[in-house]
Amino acid sequence: MSLSVDLNSDMGEGFGAYRMGDDAAMLSIVSSTSIACGLHAGDPEIMAQTFSLAKEKGVAVGAHPGFPDLWGFGRRNIPFSAGEIERLVAYQIGAAQALATYAGHPITHVKAHGALGNLTQQDESVAQAVNNAIKAVDPKLVCLTIALGHQERLAREMGLSCRSEIFADRAYTDEGFLVHRSKPGAVIHDAAAAAERVARMVKNGAIETITGRSIVTPIDSICVHSDTPSAVGIAAKVRAGLEGAGITIRNFLH
Repeated sequence: MSLSVDLNSDMGEGFGAYRMGDDAAMLSIVSSTSIACGLHAGDPEIMAQTFSLAKEKGVAVGAHPGFPDLWGFGRRNIPFSAGEIERLVAYQIGAAQALATYAGHPITHVKAHGALGNLTQQDESVAQAVNNAIKAVDPKLVCLTIALGHQERLAREMGLSCRSEIFADRAYTDEGFLVHRSKPGAVIHDAAAAAERVARMVKNGAIETITGRSIVTPIDSICVHSDTPSAVGIAAKVRAGLEGAGITIRNFLH
């Protein structure tokens, strides 16, 4: 049986006059995208435009909720209670649903951003809070979760549809966590190296850690971050590498 995998990127992460990444170019490469909902980045204009462009390109769309932290781009931990996180996520899913419906391209998944996303992998209470919000707002939405984390396990236990994601441009610790961005080698900028590594991981069904260890995990989707200068080049190289290895790119709804 031939292998297939989703290739995704997080988009719509500008604000007002400020833009982050080349979303139009990325949307010509990926099969799904998660769009910022206005708290860590994004606004109604950017959201509507990005949902519309994704529709034109035939790219599946989802909500990308994060902590309310424009200054820190949602990459700083903020000590909200579990209940507050539930409501923050529900609020952002609602915003994404409204603007996506307005654009005629409804969302089909939810993926937590930045510090919130990392916590869903490592902190059971945060993972539960995010899943509770998804289930309360629309239990048909797919949970796009970081591989090997609490959110993935809890989503399945709650009867939610779940897909497991790895990162093309991020290094992993031997525990299966993302190497902190402050550490050397945490972000992979070499497009060829990223592409070769991703193809191996998908074929082997396992992530590769920074020390060379392999950890078996389902791999349904691969993320390339759109906010790095080399993002488009990495995404194009990763897609070409996967297809060259006989792996089909298609979104995880198929």
